[in-house]
Amino acid sequence: MTETTGRRAVTAGRTAGLAALVAAAWMLSACSRAEPPAVAPGVAIGDPPAEFADGQRLFLLHCARCHGPGGAGTGHGPPFLSKIYEPSHHGDASFLMAVRRGVSAHHWRFGDMPPIPGVSDDDAARIVAYIRWAQRQAGIT
Repeated sequence: MTETTGRRAVTAGRTAGLAALVAAAWMLSACSRAEPPAVAPGVAIGDPPAEFADGQRLFLLHCARCHGPGGAGTGHGPPFLSKIYEPSHHGDASFLMAVRRGVSAHHWRFGDMPPIPGVSDDDAARIVAYIRWAQRQAGIT
């Protein structure tokens, strides 16, 4: 191999390596970027019907600190009034499992959600029913 050919190979290798590094950094930043949630702006969901009032009470007690009083999210947890949490993407069982086991962060950078002690499966089901009611009020079905 001549000196010129060797320099071309090294330059080509460095260029390919740099391109791969830039592409990988772009892909990682796209995956971890906290995109603005697809929340219906300014939706005031109001008080739920009596059948969801207990779920609302439990939500306020156990969930609102991170997910906001109406499920619109906070700086500590994602909004449930988002297309990402519609029933066809996150079924009721995914909420129940999150309460029991916690969940690793996978849509936004809020960190992992720990399990929520003291919330029974029946309580979690009431919370999910309230969340689904709130989502319907926000036009998420």
